[in-house]
Amino acid sequence: MFDFSPSAGAPKSEIYRDLREAALAITDGESDGVANMANVAALIWQFLPDLNWAGFYRAIGDELVLGPFVGKPACIRIPFGRGVCGTAAATGATQLVRDVHAFPGHIACDGASASELVVPVVVDGRLVAVIDLDSPIPARFDDEDAMGIEALASAIAGVLTS
Repeated sequence: MFDFSPSAGAPKSEIYRDLREAALAITDGESDGVANMANVAALIWQFLPDLNWAGFYRAIGDELVLGPFVGKPACIRIPFGRGVCGTAAATGATQLVRDVHAFPGHIACDGASASELVVPVVVDGRLVAVIDLDSPIPARFDDEDAMGIEALASAIAGVLTS
């Protein structure tokens, strides 16, 4: 059994460092990418406050397909280039959206979402997934959050494929 917990009142840099270390520990030695995504989604949910959705969309062909997540039921398939997740997949760039309602073509899987952070997960130059975080709080995510999730994506990318 694992018992990972964020340090109460810790700065974001420490929370993201601890999250990354917990993700590496919990995925160590496990070769099933979907199982690893499930555990990492649960860790993100546990470590980061003020989320209403945290999880993965897997890159399959020219679309994203719902992967493991924590939150309300979500859209199952998203074409590359559509919405925040599809834009991250198509461009290969992190999408930090402070107001999802102002994002052209935003896909509202949960009407309570107000801000979103989506980070591509790349292995050997190939997109394998995106990490998607939603919050009901406008402007919940900032550059430090983006850097923290980018570092997490980079650290765990190799254990998300099977």
